[in-house]
Amino acid sequence: MRRSSRLSATLLGLAGAATMLASWSAGQNASLPAHPVSSLTPSGFLAQTIPDTTPNAAQLRRGQSLVIAGDCMSCHLRAGGQPLAGGFGLHTPFGLIYSANITSDHRTGIGDWTSDQFHRAMHDGIDDHGANLYPAFPYPWFTHASRADDDAMLAYLKTTPAVDYTPPANHLPFPLNIRFLVKGWNLLFFRPRDFQAELGQSAEWNRGAYLVNGVGHCGGCHSPKNFLGADKGGQQLRGGNLENWVAPDLTANPRTGLGGWSVDDIAEYLRTGRNTRAGAGGTMGEVITYSTSLMTDQDRHAIAVYLKGQPASPTDAPQSADAGAMHRGAAIYSDACAACHLENGVGQPRFFPPLGHDAMAQQTDPTGLEHLILAGSRVGPSPGRPSPLTMPSFAWKLTDEEIADVSTYIRNSWGNQASPVPAAKVGDLRRKLGLKTEHLTVNSGDRG
Repeated sequence: MRRSSRLSATLLGLAGAATMLASWSAGQNASLPAHPVSSLTPSGFLAQTIPDTTPNAAQLRRGQSLVIAGDCMSCHLRAGGQPLAGGFGLHTPFGLIYSANITSDHRTGIGDWTSDQFHRAMHDGIDDHGANLYPAFPYPWFTHASRADDDAMLAYLKTTPAVDYTPPANHLPFPLNIRFLVKGWNLLFFRPRDFQAELGQSAEWNRGAYLVNGVGHCGGCHSPKNFLGADKGGQQLRGGNLENWVAPDLTANPRTGLGGWSVDDIAEYLRTGRNTRAGAGGTMGEVITYSTSLMTDQDRHAIAVYLKGQPASPTDAPQSADAGAMHRGAAIYSDACAACHLENGVGQPRFFPPLGHDAMAQQTDPTGLEHLILAGSRVGPSPGRPSPLTMPSFAWKLTDEEIADVSTYIRNSWGNQASPVPAAKVGDLRRKLGLKTEHLTVNSGDRG
């Protein structure tokens, strides 16, 4: 009898617990986002195998590889959105421009585009209605793609799942919101032309040139821009500034560029986002995840061969660092940085990058290093290195002066040479990144 009473009480208790759990679960489910969630990650979406039995399989695979090489996903994927559906906001010096929907949707995407219309967009920067595209869409580089490659890209994009989504309107001030004015920009800075191979170079070098200067549009980030947003003449791949990051020098400069890297170093970095010299953070992390890590070994090696063949950019003469700043910076480094990068700056290669002879640390513009320290970053995951590594933000812990001092110390230690970082520059970047207000958590250390 007692056993029966205990059993009844146990069952009643379990039933009550199940009822409460069901109520809690229902409440949790009600708060989940309503938008559909794809069963594939964006990189998995791009890496799907195209079976041999698929009509035009060879062309579709070619188009898939070019969409990967062009890093289309990084710009055409918004937070919480579907792959290639657009709506990602590009913060340009002239205003906010949203990427287009390039899925196969017939109403809001490019499902109804003809091959002539797509080629005109890629080659001439003209959309399906005959209007000028803003050069935030990198047609100044895509113009070098062949007609056959344009056709292959469109064929592949038309096989992607249709997403009915219209991106927001661009936020551009008058008169920049008048697309007709882009014609003037094109007259000044744009010359449509197909890629021309250099006869004195190898087929591999020319393949790398085609990818870097064409669909890969590396110069869109890694070349300095003038006040109208066009590449500065004669300064190709010497580094650029975008969205409060620095895209570093890719020339053979031994201090700020790839002069100390081998072809294999570059290829490994493109494949995994890290090597014994560096880790890919910021926007480059996305390039690794959605583009270069999914390329073939042959294409990555071709890019590396081409980049190693670029002449070195001029080396500037940095200003001397103040002894006081170096002393203070050394103490801050020992407290905040040495646990991962070690006291002598050698780091733990392929995990925590070495800081000696570091190109990013020695860029003329220190914005990239400041951004890393202020906001932190994450090394983009890749099939070869699927676990992302994260550097924490120090905005909550270090003042502008302290970040300036530790940046100056890093930029002038272990073989590095670069001008000191002023505290005012750190403060300006902190404001731009929205980090003026501290956001503390229970794990915020000595200020928690």
